[in-house]
Amino acid sequence: MKRIASAGLAGLLFGLGLITAGMANPAKVLGFLDIAGIWDPSLALVMAGAIAVAWPAFTLAKRREKALLGETMRLPAARAIDRRLLLGSLLFGTGWGLAGICPGPALVLASGGPASAALFLAAMLLGMKAQSWWPTR
Repeated sequence: MKRIASAGLAGLLFGLGLITAGMANPAKVLGFLDIAGIWDPSLALVMAGAIAVAWPAFTLAKRREKALLGETMRLPAARAIDRRLLLGSLLFGTGWGLAGICPGPALVLASGGPASAALFLAAMLLGMKAQSWWPTR
């Protein structure tokens, strides 16, 4: 029950943060990505805020074997920059740059935004599923 409550609280904070910071607004994201036009640097402040919170948490987590709720600590171990990562980054960046929407805001927008947001979410889920069909090596 604590795990479900914890996940719910984290999701609620994330969703409220997305909406409060304007990150569910594709125009705001596109304004950040338009460095050759009228650049909106506010997304950088959101990222800096996330790093400021995550950095001490990850530093503490690396010293622990168990999470605060007692589960085994599972931190990312992959550090390689390989062709698969580069291709995924290129595809993600292309989708993000064209639509101004990434996965978190897509969920927010699909819950009450325009119909195009629901279509974006469905296409994103299809792309995620298609990735699992590709060979890992």
